[in-house]
Amino acid sequence: MRKIPAGAEASNILVGEVEFLEKTVSAFVRLNSAAILGDLTEVPVPTRFLFILFGPLSSATGYHEIGRAMATLMSDEVFHEVAYRARSRDHLLAGVDEFLDAVTVLPPGEWDPAIRIEPPAAIPSQDQRKRPPEKPTEDIDEEEEEQKLREESGLARTGYLFGGLINDVKRKSPWYWSDIKDAFSTQCIASWIFLYFACLSPIITFGGLLSEATGRNMAAMESLVSGFVCGMIYGLFSGQPLTILGSTGPVLVFETIVYDFCLTMGWDYMSFRFWIGTWIAVILLLLVAIDASAFVCYITRFTEENFATLIAFIFIIKAVENVLAIGKKFPTNTSGFTNFSTDCSCFLNDTSPSIYPDITSNSVVNQTQCLQLNGTLSQGCFTPPYAPDIFLMSILLFLGTFLISVYLKDFKNALFFPSKVRQFISDFAVIIAILSMTFLDYKVGIPTPKLEVPHEFKPTLPDRGWIIAPFNHNPLYSVIVALPPALLGTILIFMDQQITAVIVNRKEFKLKKGCGYHLDLFILSILIQICSVMGLPWFVAATVLSITHVHSLRLESECAAPGDKPQFLGVREQRVTHILIFLSIGLSVFLTPMLSHIPMPVLFGVFLYMGVASLKGLQFFDRILIMFMPNKYQPDYMFLRKVPIKKVHIFTAIQIACLVCLWLIKSFSQTSILFPLMLVVMIGIRKSLDCIFTRRELKILDDVMPEMSKRHQLENEEVGCCTGVSRFFLGPKLVKDKQYVECNQFVKEP
Repeated sequence: MRKIPAGAEASNILVGEVEFLEKTVSAFVRLNSAAILGDLTEVPVPTRFLFILFGPLSSATGYHEIGRAMATLMSDEVFHEVAYRARSRDHLLAGVDEFLDAVTVLPPGEWDPAIRIEPPAAIPSQDQRKRPPEKPTEDIDEEEEEQKLREESGLARTGYLFGGLINDVKRKSPWYWSDIKDAFSTQCIASWIFLYFACLSPIITFGGLLSEATGRNMAAMESLVSGFVCGMIYGLFSGQPLTILGSTGPVLVFETIVYDFCLTMGWDYMSFRFWIGTWIAVILLLLVAIDASAFVCYITRFTEENFATLIAFIFIIKAVENVLAIGKKFPTNTSGFTNFSTDCSCFLNDTSPSIYPDITSNSVVNQTQCLQLNGTLSQGCFTPPYAPDIFLMSILLFLGTFLISVYLKDFKNALFFPSKVRQFISDFAVIIAILSMTFLDYKVGIPTPKLEVPHEFKPTLPDRGWIIAPFNHNPLYSVIVALPPALLGTILIFMDQQITAVIVNRKEFKLKKGCGYHLDLFILSILIQICSVMGLPWFVAATVLSITHVHSLRLESECAAPGDKPQFLGVREQRVTHILIFLSIGLSVFLTPMLSHIPMPVLFGVFLYMGVASLKGLQFFDRILIMFMPNKYQPDYMFLRKVPIKKVHIFTAIQIACLVCLWLIKSFSQTSILFPLMLVVMIGIRKSLDCIFTRRELKILDDVMPEMSKRHQLENEEVGCCTGVSRFFLGPKLVKDKQYVECNQFVKEP
């Protein structure tokens, strides 16, 4: 009963042979109101339809097969609607005819009836069969349809100041209580703990890099405070709380350039950065006022998947590089134990001062005393302690975390345990992996690198507070000098934020509560100003973390018949997980005794898992894999049905070339600051593809970009209009051809 949807009604098919009949008698009955007919059905579901078939005793007539055929008819989505509305026998026969027109027939000699046909992963829609045949009245204007969708998403200019922001508030405010209420689920608890560890380590790592780049003006403590402040405010008031804020590489490069400029000019870095942040906040506010987020509609799948794939590859490569760096710090002895000395000895010279008169050449001294005596330290004093097992253990923890996470995430499709247990294990897959690998590290006792969290809540530099002075000996004209870098920083932050927002708001995720591009940008401008005043790092939307957050909250159907695959229903849209993640990050200073036991290789394994998981579902990555597959092994993707394979490969090759360019620009510190500008160039490259591909091909492989002016000339769509063709085959012989409508349109692929 739990698997049967609410409101379901039964159809009872009764067939049998009796002695007193000479010919077949049948009846199709529809009850005026459904009723439970005793024990007629296996489960207590009310009966609406009865089909009764009686016939004389005969070994030739397959009454049972007739009953099976009738049951198949009643299980069809379209025919049972006909049965509900039919008023005569002719209506039922018309429904049978329609069913036979749509049914797929397998010849008996071509397949084995004993083989079970697996149910499809996604059941195709039957809406096309439900529509009555109509004469085409007028062509649908695709541009108008796209414009309506953009208006519903808030990606259309309103024509008045802050119009988009006002519409976002009106769209999102009715859902606010739902955003709290929908979080009461164990799935949200699993997502919160998983994303906490996934966000904490990058924040601390970014803080360490920022400390080196800014002369310790900002470090791990400032990153934790920024995560807490930005995450809490964004989670409470943003338009799309599924987006996770984090630190990004281009922001780090930007901070480095600004710090080097301040050293050259002899200015106070934090004060100059305060004015840059203030300008960025003002410019972002102006962009919100003029509905600049409406231009997000030019960021199509081509650009967003290039960006998402690049960030995913960065996560994967950085995770592997970090583990290999452990091998450099704790090298493995490949030349044997005899030639590998870690003894630290002190060789005293004859001219050593007599500040320690009791010390002789055979005495034991520490390194400080040795240097004071003008002694010479042996090579072993500068060699890290020989630890042959640390690197090996780090690799085991790294791969173990990744493999356990991948396996347990798919455990919901396993054959063991009830569905609730499988779902629970799947939701907590990464947490189970972290805990199990941390416990293994603790029991083995090898001193692998551990997570280091600041112990005290205070600024890294002792001579600075939590409020930054606007000038602090900087000249007044530094306010104007801060404007050009602020423009570059605005492009950087705007593109990072909006591309991630577009990816999170994809229609494939089936989000129901709407978007909030203008509201998100408004909240971000406030956060930039707060961070500039407090001297904290700027946080923007993090692509891989946001995609991981969305995937961790996926909803699938529970009411599935035995053997059916669960259907993707959407995402559990709420803002509580975002708030709890960054609340926990703010409290991490007080959790240091517990967090210091977590090995860094375990967190690197989580990064590898997030990078690999975020590639799942990217059409670009699927098309890259298809390039290496023979045609007969290619999956049955919709775009392969409708676009020639050559055109698919050309489109993919162009995307790969753009991805390589983005990677090269990001890889060199001299050019990495231009990374956001290259994303704008990607939009221009995508627009130029209109000259290579037809509008229909781009609509299938990508998204349709808005037109500057409305098109009046119709393009030739590469589809056949000879839809009346219907052939019936019996073996190799063509039995019958129905008439078909002649059409003058050129058809490339009939």
